Amino acid sequence: MKEIVSAILSDDAEAGDFTGLRIPDSYRGSVVRKEDTGMFEGMATADKDPRKSLHLQDVPTPVPGPGEALVAVMASAVNYNTVWSSIFEPLPTFGFLERYGRLSELTRRHDLPYHVLGSDLAGVVLRTGPGVNRWKAGDRVVAHCLSVELESADGHGDTMLDPEQRIWGFETNFGGLAELALVKSNQLMPKPEHLSWEEAASPGLVNSTAYRQLVSRNGAGMKQGDNVLVWGASGGLGSYATQLALAGGANPICVVSSPEKAEICRRMGAEAVIDRNAEGYKFWKDEQTQDPREWKRFGHPTLSKVYPLAETGQAAYEVHRNLHQGKVGVLGLAPAEGLGVRDHEMRARHLDAINRFRAAGR
Repeated sequence: MKEIVSAILSDDAEAGDFTGLRIPDSYRGSVVRKEDTGMFEGMATADKDPRKSLHLQDVPTPVPGPGEALVAVMASAVNYNTVWSSIFEPLPTFGFLERYGRLSELTRRHDLPYHVLGSDLAGVVLRTGPGVNRWKAGDRVVAHCLSVELESADGHGDTMLDPEQRIWGFETNFGGLAELALVKSNQLMPKPEHLSWEEAASPGLVNSTAYRQLVSRNGAGMKQGDNVLVWGASGGLGSYATQLALAGGANPICVVSSPEKAEICRRMGAEAVIDRNAEGYKFWKDEQTQDPREWKRFGHPTLSKVYPLAETGQAAYEVHRNLHQGKVGVLGLAPAEGLGVRDHEMRARHLDAINRFRAAGR
């Protein structure tokens, strides 16, 4: 693995240098184990601790099949699906892997007694499978989370309608919270060169989700002057929804749970901010029962903190307990934060926005 990291950190490494690298037989990944799925039975959701269920484990390296790519992961990030997977709610993800494994001989590899989690990454392509023409070894990439087969016409106009649509690293194995990851090549996009590895890794899932919901032709069709209620507006998904609303001329109405989170929203440019704790909102009578009366009272990267791969459990715990702002990143093979930037001029122009959430994460 050291040779792979050295090649990535080198400014003069070329495609041939990566093609010649030996791919290790195994790599370290953040996993949940099938044998542990009952460990939190009888506990309240808030008491389930991802630090107890997430393990850093050596796992065999998969060989990319047709249309797939093996990527050296320099950094990843924690999403709520990481939390759900780690506390086995609303159900263990091994059922997803079993169902996917029945689809074909190729997908059978995903049905394992461990699940490598993670739906974000920034890194470098190491190998590609047959039929991959757009990407080659040495390409610096990020990955979005949507894994589709596209064998049915149902998904041709909207990939989310593909009958075999899945979220990579949640409903498939070999996710991004690891040193290596297996993705479909159509998940890959060029890495923004003004961002570090951890900054580039953090937007994928949340930004694409917010864009689809608000902007895309398959979403709300947001337009100038619209009022957009953004719940959890300082979190990963909410922070992108807020930025998209502002950029599109809409009025984000940001709902947060502390003065610190309210201030982050104002720094993004939002004017209508509701601190639901300060104003006494209580939307749940208890953990299982909503209080609908409460609803009637309403008439750039957002990376805040970064953990090493070995502390993925702590990163997931902070997201689970809502102790975070924006996105929480995880370093894979990157030896330190701040690496991977090539376009320093563009970065300098956007540095304040890039670091907007950093102060809140310290």
